[in-house]
Amino acid sequence: MADREMYLQIAGLFAGRDEITIETTLSGGQAGEKRILTGEERMLPPGEHVYRETLYGRSRAVVCGGGHVSQVLVQYLKMLDFYVTVIDGREEFANKERFPHADEILCMDFDEGLEIGSFGEHAYYIIVTRGHKDDYRCLCSILKKKRDYVGMIGSRGKVALSFEKLRRDGFEEEEIRKIHAPIGLAIGAQTPAEIGVSICAEMIQEKNKYPRKTLEEDVLKGIRDENAVTMVTVVEKSGSSPRGEGTRMVVCRDGSIYGTIGGGPIEFAAVKEARDFSDPGGFSIREYDLSNSKAATLGMVCGGRVKVLFEKL
Repeated sequence: MADREMYLQIAGLFAGRDEITIETTLSGGQAGEKRILTGEERMLPPGEHVYRETLYGRSRAVVCGGGHVSQVLVQYLKMLDFYVTVIDGREEFANKERFPHADEILCMDFDEGLEIGSFGEHAYYIIVTRGHKDDYRCLCSILKKKRDYVGMIGSRGKVALSFEKLRRDGFEEEEIRKIHAPIGLAIGAQTPAEIGVSICAEMIQEKNKYPRKTLEEDVLKGIRDENAVTMVTVVEKSGSSPRGEGTRMVVCRDGSIYGTIGGGPIEFAAVKEARDFSDPGGFSIREYDLSNSKAATLGMVCGGRVKVLFEKL
């Protein structure tokens, strides 16, 4: 059976690695048993009636520069559940008063901050410094790292000059093509807030090309809440349904929730069941059919099917 300690252990392991594979037995005498897989275990095919998933740590966003665009950008990134680091060498720009939403603020030279920071191999780097020289220094440091995204602010002319300099300095064309510059989707953004929206939209577009399951920050808060009683997880879906496999929410005794499995009548029904969940094994699976013939009872006509796992916390 899952419990708080197991999920908190999983969350704690992300401090030392980018991904964790866990396995939950869905039926039989060991139904509800959850294991963290290590080494070669992760490479073996899962057994029958087993739900296996690889969870990734929260996506990390590294914002190089503490200007006006960065201020609004950090707020947006936190809403998108990124762990956000801001780097800027100026004390008046790199402080908690200016960036109350940032998880980490490094008041130091960009090269130093990018060198000592533990950002992992799937970080998103946003270059919005105060000048071309700093932008280029950041770009050179970041291109030497494994990453999921790098974007740089600037005019098309500035970008062309920077790319040409990268070629002269020996960077491969393949790496240069991966740079998003000018940064952000082309929506005609003018103000810092609009530019922040365009940058986040582009990051979302890239992130969702290869979606990864995470323990969202809101769900982690729920696990730590003493009033939380049940973890609800979507373990299988087919057809059209609100959210995907691996989506979680935590339900409390009073019916309040952390996270979401998609809202609407399905979530309403799941919350009601989770709130009063009393299975003696602390484990149960429920299937919701959203086909046209059956979804009317839930007030939905999505045309899919969702299998939901309930675990007592």
